[in-house]
Amino acid sequence: MTYGRCDEPLHIGIVGCSAEGAALCYRTICAEGGRLLGAHAHPQVSMHTHSLARYVECLDGDDPVAGIGALMLSSAENLVRAGADFLICPDNTIHQAFDFVVARSPLPWLHIADGVADEAAARGFKRLGILGTPWLMNSAVYPERLRGRGIGWRMPSPDQHPRIARIIMDELVNGRFAAHSIDVLREVISSLQDQGCDAVALACTELPLVIDDRNSALPTLDSTRLLALAALRHAIGTN
Repeated sequence: MTYGRCDEPLHIGIVGCSAEGAALCYRTICAEGGRLLGAHAHPQVSMHTHSLARYVECLDGDDPVAGIGALMLSSAENLVRAGADFLICPDNTIHQAFDFVVARSPLPWLHIADGVADEAAARGFKRLGILGTPWLMNSAVYPERLRGRGIGWRMPSPDQHPRIARIIMDELVNGRFAAHSIDVLREVISSLQDQGCDAVALACTELPLVIDDRNSALPTLDSTRLLALAALRHAIGTN
């Protein structure tokens, strides 16, 4: 099988945002690499992360796309120097700057929502609930990718957004997983089921740490692990 340079898998560059999401993506690449390439094997992986606080400042600012994009492009330049062949970003929210970044990037990128949309289409889901930060849920990141595949979507109601934001930004990104907060997320998923959703996209890269098929009323689409698997397949040329 031909991979990349000198028959080696392509070098994966991770543009990190939050520590928990980036770490889960990295661990998945390493763990699943062994299944595809042999025991203990995985492609080269490099990561660069700016402070999450800088991204939050941009998200709350007047021109979030340009601010977020500048940070992501700065990470991309660092990963070019590290030898990466292509880039991924295990953070759904900052994908709202994806088009801005891709047009200026020194390397190609994979889009996190494409993996979710592809998996939803493959499994025959017709309407996804989109669960993530309010910044993400108020953006076109997922609608743009789902619309082209003929898949519908629903978002949690606006009155649920503050509780979801608190759980993600005060707890999950800091590695804190409170049982009562998990119950809130499960209630939100149940409300999406009531709106006719047949699956839920875990469109925050920390959500898979506390929600999965075992405790969700709907089948879950894990954006973090789906992105990691897409990167692995791309690295070894099986996409």
